[in-house]
Amino acid sequence: MSAGDELVLVDVLDRPTGTASKEETHRLGLLHRAFSVFLVRGDEVLLQRRALGKYHSGGLWTNSCCSHPRAGEDLASAVGRRLFDELGVVGCDCREVGSFVYRHQFADDLFEYEYDHVFLGEWHGGVIPNPDEAMDVRWVPIPEAMRLLQEEPAIFTCWFPAAASCAFAAAYEAHDISRV
Repeated sequence: MSAGDELVLVDVLDRPTGTASKEETHRLGLLHRAFSVFLVRGDEVLLQRRALGKYHSGGLWTNSCCSHPRAGEDLASAVGRRLFDELGVVGCDCREVGSFVYRHQFADDLFEYEYDHVFLGEWHGGVIPNPDEAMDVRWVPIPEAMRLLQEEPAIFTCWFPAAASCAFAAAYEAHDISRV
């Protein structure tokens, strides 16, 4: 099995404990390293609607990009790789703004149990969504995204509320966006 097939297993302090295949990791609900990226331009955030063919959460809205670093791959490289794979974005400088752990069971043998690192990047270029990853993308004012999250939480992925909390707080601070 290649390193590309292996995810990094971690403990609750994000210390590596081993590796496992993506399938095994999600089937057994093993805690693993992941990341969520939010691209912003001023007071707007790029939201992605996951493709219907995704193995979970198809059709739900979420952050701009998310995935897992491969075994032996640092987070910054993984973020760059997936921004290109999912959105055609190259050269966006992203910084980590927080992290959290969550666990969600989608089916008897399908879990997400992730130590999720949240990244924020300023992006003013175009995006070319990969249809295997995203069925839609939309730039949304951050206050509107927060309102939708509060009023219609079922349209978002299960990790989006915690990830958005980290990203939106950092975006407000970085851009001096009014919270009113």
